[in-house]
Amino acid sequence: MDHSHMDHSGMGHSGMDHGGHGGGDMGDMCKMNMLFNWDTKNLCIVFSQWHIRSNTSLLFSLIAIMLLTIGYEALRAASHRYEEALTKRVQAIPRQNQEQAGERAHLIKGALYALQTFYAFMLMLIFMTYNGWVMIAVTLGAFVGYVTFGKRTSATKDNACH
Repeated sequence: MDHSHMDHSGMGHSGMDHGGHGGGDMGDMCKMNMLFNWDTKNLCIVFSQWHIRSNTSLLFSLIAIMLLTIGYEALRAASHRYEEALTKRVQAIPRQNQEQAGERAHLIKGALYALQTFYAFMLMLIFMTYNGWVMIAVTLGAFVGYVTFGKRTSATKDNACH
C-alpha cells in the first residue's frame, strides 16, 4: 500500500528507518495475512527464518509440514502404547509399591502430555498462516499419520489443536 501521499510530519517518526518501504514495494519481507490466501512467495511459517521465497522452498516446506504432522500422530500413538504398557507394569508389581510406581508413571505421562500439547499448538500456529497450501499439508499429514500410526488410537481427539 502506498502511503507516500500521507503527512506523517507530526507523528514523531523522524528517527525511524523506513528503508525498503518506499513506493509500496515490500521486497523480501514476510507477509502476515489474517485472511485465507494461496500466496506462494514471502510467506513465513511461524518463524521469520522459515521464509518461503520460491515455489521450490514452498514445496519443501509443505513436505516438512506433512512430516511434522505425521510425527505428531506418531507421538500420539507412542504415548498411547507407553501408557498401556505402563499400566500393565504398575499392576504387575506388589500392591505396596504400586502407589510410588504410579506416581512416577504419572509424571512421565504428564511430560508426554505436555510434549503433545506443545506439538499440537505449534501445528495450530502453522495452520494459522491462513495459507491454503499449508492447511492442506497439515490436513494430509494428519491423515497419513493417523492411517500409519493410529490403528490403536482414537479418531476422536482429546487434544484438538491441529
